[in-house]
Amino acid sequence: TVLSQNVADENTARAAESLFNDFKSYKQIEESSTESLADSINPAGLPETKAERIQRTLKALREQGSSESYSVKFLGNMKDSEAQAWLEEIKGIGPKTASVLLNFHFDADVMPVDTHVERLAKRFRLIPFSASNEKAHELLNESVPHEIKNSFHMLLIEHGKNNCTARNPTCGETKLKKYCSYYQKVKTGDLEPEEYPEKA
Repeated sequence: TVLSQNVADENTARAAESLFNDFKSYKQIEESSTESLADSINPAGLPETKAERIQRTLKALREQGSSESYSVKFLGNMKDSEAQAWLEEIKGIGPKTASVLLNFHFDADVMPVDTHVERLAKRFRLIPFSASNEKAHELLNESVPHEIKNSFHMLLIEHGKNNCTARNPTCGETKLKKYCSYYQKVKTGDLEPEEYPEKA
């Protein structure tokens, strides 16, 4: 999930393939030079920053565990809020990255909120347009039921990539337009300045 921060899926895949071709164990990744790790994951963008985050995370996992397995199993024995807080104490690990791990690995009652999810939640008026990313996490995790957090997150991402894009959203091509107050405002030209799609 660190590799995928702010980068397209295909570049994440290229970086991951390169990483596991160049390094044969998590121990080797942690103990390598930051420069060599950055070279390996270069396709993911911000390679030096992400290399440091990966090594910090591996160090934290190793020091938390009783071996060099770098296992995250201990997080499953914590309350969701405690596990989230432990992960976010690692510099470079934010709410979205922590939530992805906990939701997908442990089915924890947390909902990852990436840029797609946040954008759609605002356009569908699930949260205020003025909400920060941190506030978006808080509000959506309070309001979305646990049993649909995972699927809802994935559906919002898919819709955000294919239709409700940051630039030039294809509002008229989706069946959801009749439920979308953002689309209704697009039709009438009543968008607030902060609501306009991003310019290319």
